[in-house]
Amino acid sequence: MSQFNYYDNIAHLYDRTRWMTESVAEEIAEFILELVKATPTTSFLEPGVGTGLNVLPLVKRGYSVTGIDISQEMIDRFRQKLHEIPLNLKLIHADASQLPFTDCSFDVVLTVNMIHTVANWQQFLREIDRVLKPQGFYLNARWITPPARLEFENYLRAILAEYRVEPRSKVVEIDIESYFQSQGYQSNYAIASEWTVSNSVEELLSFYKLKAYGLCWSVSDKIFKRIIKKFEEFCVKKYGSLTRQLSSQAKYEVWIYAAC
Repeated sequence: MSQFNYYDNIAHLYDRTRWMTESVAEEIAEFILELVKATPTTSFLEPGVGTGLNVLPLVKRGYSVTGIDISQEMIDRFRQKLHEIPLNLKLIHADASQLPFTDCSFDVVLTVNMIHTVANWQQFLREIDRVLKPQGFYLNARWITPPARLEFENYLRAILAEYRVEPRSKVVEIDIESYFQSQGYQSNYAIASEWTVSNSVEELLSFYKLKAYGLCWSVSDKIFKRIIKKFEEFCVKKYGSLTRQLSSQAKYEVWIYAAC
C-alpha cells in the first residue's frame, strides 16, 4: 500500500497519536492570523489537510478555508468534527500535489509536514506560487517531535535495522527557500508555539503497535509482531516501568514566504 493511501488506515487514530492539541491549534491559528494580517475576507488553502487539526480553528472563526487530501477517510474525520459543513469550508478528495484552482485564488497557502510526500515537489511549489494572490503568503510548517518521543522512536528504529527493515524511503532534501527567493518572495522563520507533551511508555508502545507512524507502514505484520515484542522487552529494561511518563517540549515551526 502506498504511503499516501495508508492514511485511510490510520484516520480513526490519527489525532490521538499525534501531539497537537486543540488549545495549541488555537494558539497557532492566532499566530497565523496576526502574521498574515488577516481580514474577514482572507482565504486559506491547506493541501494535505487531513483531519483538519491545523485549520479547524480558522474554520470556526469564519474564514474561508479549502482543504485537499488524498485520503477520503481523513477528510471524513474532519467532517465529523463539525455538526454540519459550513459555507466557509470546502473539502476536496484529490491529490494535494495537483491544485485544481485558477491562478491567484488564495491569500494564504499552508502546508504542514507534507512536502516530502509529494512526488514532484518542484512542480508542487510552482503550483503554490500560481494559486497565491499578489501579496499572498506561503507558510510551510512542521511539528517538531518532542525529544523524549524522538528518542523512544529511535530505539525502535535500531531494532528495525537489526531486522534489516527499511521502514520508509529516505526523505529527499527539498530546497523551498531557493525556489521562492528566486520568485521574489521575502522569507522569514518563526516558532509559532512551544508546549509540553507527556505520554507513558505504555501509551507510546500502543501507538506503534497500531502502526500509527510511517516507519511502521512497510513492515509485514509477521515481522512487525516480532519487532514489537522485542521493543517492548527493551522498554521494560530501559525505562524500568511501562507506566513511566516521558515529557518534553514540542515546537511548531513556520517558514514564511511573503509575495512582494
